[in-house]
Amino acid sequence: MSAGDSPQAETAQAGPSPPAWRELVLIFGLATATIGSAPILHLASPILGIAVEVLVGIAIVVAVPTYAPAIAIFVLFFQNLFVSILSPLVPLPSDLDFIKGYNFLVCSVMWLATFGLYVLGQRNQSAEVNRIMRWGVVTLAVVSLYFAIGFIQDGQPAAVYLRNIVLPLFLFQLSLLTAATYEVRITPFLVTLAVILMLCGYVELVFRDVWLAITNGYTFWGFDELKATHSGVWEAQMRQTGNVPVTLQDRFSFDFLNTPLLEGFGLSKMLRINGPNMHPISFAYGVGFCALFLFSVGRPLLALAALPLLVFCSVKGALIVVIFVVAAWIATRLLGAVLTLLLGFLGLIAFAVLAIRVGLQIGDYHVIGLMGGLDGFVQRPFGRGLGIGGNLSDSYFSIDWSAAQAAGTIDGAVESAIGVLLYQMGIGALALLAFYFAMGLKAWRLYASSGYLTQGLAGFGVMVVLLNGLFQEEALFAPLALGLMLSLTGLVIGSHVRMQAVASEEAEIEPLPQYQPAA
Repeated sequence: MSAGDSPQAETAQAGPSPPAWRELVLIFGLATATIGSAPILHLASPILGIAVEVLVGIAIVVAVPTYAPAIAIFVLFFQNLFVSILSPLVPLPSDLDFIKGYNFLVCSVMWLATFGLYVLGQRNQSAEVNRIMRWGVVTLAVVSLYFAIGFIQDGQPAAVYLRNIVLPLFLFQLSLLTAATYEVRITPFLVTLAVILMLCGYVELVFRDVWLAITNGYTFWGFDELKATHSGVWEAQMRQTGNVPVTLQDRFSFDFLNTPLLEGFGLSKMLRINGPNMHPISFAYGVGFCALFLFSVGRPLLALAALPLLVFCSVKGALIVVIFVVAAWIATRLLGAVLTLLLGFLGLIAFAVLAIRVGLQIGDYHVIGLMGGLDGFVQRPFGRGLGIGGNLSDSYFSIDWSAAQAAGTIDGAVESAIGVLLYQMGIGALALLAFYFAMGLKAWRLYASSGYLTQGLAGFGVMVVLLNGLFQEEALFAPLALGLMLSLTGLVIGSHVRMQAVASEEAEIEPLPQYQPAA
């Protein structure tokens, strides 16, 4: 599908619009200034940094609202690159952690400003959008309730989990309301962004020392090492794996796909790519998303160029998303959307059952963590509160993994987003997961009626990421995993709603044929 084939993938501004290249320059320039200035302003004064970023987020929504979804995606990908470049100026690891939170601040402010205008009625929406927004608000209310319960017990991990859970919802609602109100041209931005990401990835892959030098990577990762040492993360990882990292390259070195199932194939260790966002798992999901999107809008050669980076990121979850979505596209052409969806569900269920069974046999930490979450859900079906259990809890560092592997479960929930959600939120987690699934299903219905691959990517992509949430915390908690998919889902649903409204208005004002008197 080319960009022009799908009005949901790319639409034009009503009336005269700036040339595509000029609009891209404005978006990337504004996005770079927004997040690139945050570390500098923070080092001058944290209060100044927060105040300026809040004002910038509001100004974007008021002055150039159609750019907001693109800027949100950009800052999630590139904020840590700017932080890394300026890391020699950062005095303490705690300052670095605070600065790394500015992308959440900017995205949250843009969401809040957009949501506020919607509530005040300045952005009137259809009944369909209002219904989606009501369910979204109910979901946020449920999450907020469990945050309050967890915050009373342990404030810091509760706040971190709140950020991880609500950001994908913020991105979805920001994109939905923006695309339902305005015509948003997202395809040129995402294609350009994908090219930039691939350039960064290949430079890091081929010239790693150069990449670390120009990004001040040794200083950036040095702060991360200090934090990991003081928190006990390194000690816990060394107990789990038996590996003792000595150099920075040791930290980047992993077995292919990080699984013992491939040890017999002679695959040696490889250096993972971290990307401009300085996180291999998040970068892998981002690259996988870009490859799928590029193919969906008619850029197959660029999509193929992204796949080697996906392999060198060595992340199973991102590869699974690409494989399942491509299979769904092909099956839809052969079998139709309804049968494909049914077979897709069966395939996802079969994959989950097989992965759990094999994981228990080999003592996989993610499956053991999922079992702990399920056991905790049975024990306390109404949950315990955000931050109670999970990788951020104090009990994580004292887990006896040998005993856990023997038992097939643990007392708690770790390494599994869905396991952690069930452990912390109990039945409340079902509301969150149901909302995600419903939005993915809605996007798939649009794909079933239109055949636009971008809508199919949004719909089935959300479902596959939810599957990955069984075995990976990052799948649901890393913004570049679920967050990217939900942002695209909001765009395709919102664009569809807006186009329906435009078509309805045009039908209402179409002039009646003039009366012609008889000759």
